[in-house]
Formats: sequence, C-alpha cells, structure tokens
Amino acid sequence: MLEKLRIIFTIPELRQKIFLTLFLLAVYRIGWQIPLPMIDQQQMAQASSGTLGAFLKQVSVFSASQLNQATIFGLGIMPYISASIILQLLSSVYKPLEELKKEGEAGRKKINEYTRYLTVVLCLIQSAVFLWMVVMARSSDGMNMTDSRFENLNGDLTWGWQLTAIMIMTAGSIFLMWLGEQIDEFGIGNGISLLIMAGIVAQMPAALTSLLSNAQFELAGWGNTGIETFVALALLFVGVVLGVVYITLAQRRIPTQSQKHVRGRRVYGGTRQYMPLKINQAGVMPIIFASSLLMFPPLLLKSFGQWLGGNWIGNFLVNIGTAFGSPASLLYNLAYIGMIYFFCYFWTAITFNPKEISENLKDSGTFIPGYRPGRRTADYLEKVIERITYVGAGFLAIVAIIPTLVSSSMNVDFTVASFYGGTGLLIAVSVGFDLVQKIDSHLVMRNHKGLLE
Repeated sequence: MLEKLRIIFTIPELRQKIFLTLFLLAVYRIGWQIPLPMIDQQQMAQASSGTLGAFLKQVSVFSASQLNQATIFGLGIMPYISASIILQLLSSVYKPLEELKKEGEAGRKKINEYTRYLTVVLCLIQSAVFLWMVVMARSSDGMNMTDSRFENLNGDLTWGWQLTAIMIMTAGSIFLMWLGEQIDEFGIGNGISLLIMAGIVAQMPAALTSLLSNAQFELAGWGNTGIETFVALALLFVGVVLGVVYITLAQRRIPTQSQKHVRGRRVYGGTRQYMPLKINQAGVMPIIFASSLLMFPPLLLKSFGQWLGGNWIGNFLVNIGTAFGSPASLLYNLAYIGMIYFFCYFWTAITFNPKEISENLKDSGTFIPGYRPGRRTADYLEKVIERITYVGAGFLAIVAIIPTLVSSSMNVDFTVASFYGGTGLLIAVSVGFDLVQKIDSHLVMRNHKGLLE
C-alpha cells in the first residue's frame, strides 16, 4: 500500500489534482470557522440545549452545515443539493425540462444554469428563515442571540444588518457551489460530495474527545464507557462500514443478448452481456428526506398543543410531539423506517423508468432472454426493481436506526453514535469509495496497478 501511495504522488498530473483538492477543502474549512458578526456566538452556544439549538443540531447532522454556530458558510452546500433534487424531480414530470434533459450536453448545461439560479433563491429564503428563527428565539427560549452593536433602540436587529446577514450567508453558499465546481473541473472526485464529507468527518475529533473525556480505561461493565465499550464500538464500526460498502456495490445483473447483424461477409453482435441494477438504487436520498421531514412534527405538535392550553387534547399533542422529537422513542423509529421505505420506492420510481429502458434496449437491438422486447421487458424490469428496492430500503432502515441503538444500549453520546450509521456514514463511505475509484482509474490509465487490486 505504501508503494501504491508513493506511485500516486510520482504522477505530476494526479499529484497536482490531489493537492489542489486539499487546498480548496482547506479554504472551505477556514470559512467554516468565520462567524457572522451580527450574531452573538456565546448566546448561540448556550442555546444548543434549547428548542432552536436542538433543531439546528439535527439539521447540521445530515446537511454538513454550521447553522448552530452561525458562520458565513452556515447554510453549507444544502441549498445547491436541494435545487438539484427539485429540478431532477421536475424533469420527470415537467415536459420542457424532460425534453431539455434529452438534448445531451447542451441540455445538461442549461439545467445546471437553472440549478444555480434556483440555488440563489433557496439561499435567500433559507438564510432569511434562519435569521427570523434567531431573532424570534428571544421570545421562545428567553435569549437574545443578536449582537447589541447591531441592534436599534428597541433591541432588535436593524433591517440593514438583517439584509447584510442574509446576503453574507447567501454569498457563502454560492462560493461553496463554485468551490465544488472547481474541484470537479481541476481537482479529483466529486466536489459537492467531498465538501459534504469534509463537514461530516470534521465532527469526528470533537465526538472522539467527548467519548474519551467520559471514558474509564478499565473494565467498567456494560452501559459504562470502559474498555469493553471501546472494543465493541471498534468492531461495530468495522462491521457497519463493511456492510455499507457491500450493499453500496451490490448489483442485480440482468442477462441481455444483442441480435446478430450480417454486414457483407461479417457477422456482428450476438454477444451476451448483463445490465447491472444497483440494490440501493435510491442512494442516501430516502434518509435525507425522512430525517428532514421528521424534524417538523415535534415543532408543530408542541406549538399547537401549547396553543390549545392545558386540556387533554393539548397535553396529548405535546406528548406525541415529545415522542416524535426523541430518536430513542419507538414511535419515532417506526415513522422513520416507514418514511424510508416510502421514499425509497418514490425516488426509484422517479429515477428509474422501465419503459424507457426497454425502448432503448429495443432500439439498440438488445433483448432479455425469455422476454419479448417492449411491454414484457418493461414489466419484468419493474418487477425486479420492486424486489431489490425492498431489500435496499431494509438496509437503509437498519443503517438509519443503528445510531439510536448504539446510543441507548451502550450509553454513549448521540453525536458519537451518529458515525455508526445514518446519512453521515453513508455519504462518507460512498464518497470515499468514489474517490478511490477515480484515483484507481488514473493509475490504470498510466499502466500502474490500481489501489483496488
């Protein structure tokens, strides 16, 4: 392995790409630490135990953002990802976008342009909502989280400084979008994914420090942070990573055969190949959708229950909201698993079109043995994708609830347990493996042994 690493840095082009990628990621991490001047950072740190702080902490877990510290890169890259998802969904139901998607490279550039415009709009909306939540936190949590130097006589943040804060956060997210595109063009790996992974991995030292601060380096019994807990956590981490890699790369191979074509005295085609269908077709999107939607029921139910007063309906809604807000509750986990299954099938239905694939196979003179081209092939592909989606959704559900099981059974902090499953681990493993594959392709192209050999 050391020899392979040495070979990587002896290739000038590859070395330049790696160093440029590391430099741009370092720029991202520097901006991560620059706070907004309008926000009182000490009050924001104290608010981490309040309602607003808990909400922002949940958002930061799966979006790799820094809203709980109000920095210039506080929104992270999530607005760009949201804009990409929205346009991808619209391209499946909106005819002009669907036709634009089929135009090839020119259509892709036009869709990317629309994505950037939509990103700016989403940044303005999200930063304004965030600032409104910070300003309104004084009435809910009893804290004034704005800096007094930027307030008017009434103690409120002036409109000018509110607009300045919104523009700073918007410019920060747009800069991150540009940073990701530079990594795509001049660096190595997927820029947007690497930025998200950098934000997730950067939380590991703090989580490890928190775990070690409460550790007892002796046999402390199950439920206490002792040596046996560290051994169990290490083995579990290796097992979960291996499982994630296995399912991420797992495929259902559909055998195909091309028709024979006679041209002159030569016969072309007639070869047997296969069409790979990924077991986890939806990727990490179902967990992102389910996590984001499950943030709102606790806030809405608690607020509505408190508004109704102390009657039995209000108390019932508050209790349900509390159950939804606790990742350790049975109601939360059942809703989480159900939403993951729903979004797995929903996202697969959006991104995988059996009818279109069957038509493409028919046009290219390829067929699946035992099934007629056209409708029979489309029905068969739909049946197969439904079965493998069920398996992929089950895998995602297990990975999603592992942090809750680890936190409750081993009595460790949820921040530490979140690295054993959920969105963070899926993104880190997927992006890391994609990066290794791209480096491997550079080595193989120059007649070197790849990292995966």
